[in-house]
Amino acid sequence: MSDTLPQIRTFLEQTGQPFDVLPCDPELADTAVFCEHYGVALENSANAILVRSKTGDKKFVVCVLLATDRLNTNHTVRKKMGARKVSFASADETRAITGMEIGGVTPLCLPDDLPIWIDDAVMQCEYVVLGGGNRSSKLKVDPQVLQLQPMAEVVAALARRESSAPAGDAS
Repeated sequence: MSDTLPQIRTFLEQTGQPFDVLPCDPELADTAVFCEHYGVALENSANAILVRSKTGDKKFVVCVLLATDRLNTNHTVRKKMGARKVSFASADETRAITGMEIGGVTPLCLPDDLPIWIDDAVMQCEYVVLGGGNRSSKLKVDPQVLQLQPMAEVVAALARRESSAPAGDAS
């Protein structure tokens, strides 16, 4: 468990839910590469993607979706954010807001005022594998722990079911 950020480990221990910390070579941290190398099903892997508004007031939201799906940025996310245009946050913005590197972002223990939108398909999984808060670990958790975050909300149709989609691809 030493590869997980201490506050994430503490949070998971306090939930009383079982969890596993999976070690990961940082060079293999991107979801599709991780799943292929370590034999983890994409259908049980979830990406946490920071999205930002491009127009109007600058807003950020973390979207959690299965690695087999595509984020519905131009419809569901944009409309729910109330923005004319949205895009993925840059690596620098992601680091500044989450304190984590892309490939290791987890939706756990984020700033209390950062909305976390969870695609409803994620909640149907028996377990999901998430970023560990760094590029050297992943977390295997019951998806119910995601709803224990302060600004978490399950959103229908946040992602489109496309089993051939590259992990976390936008649409």
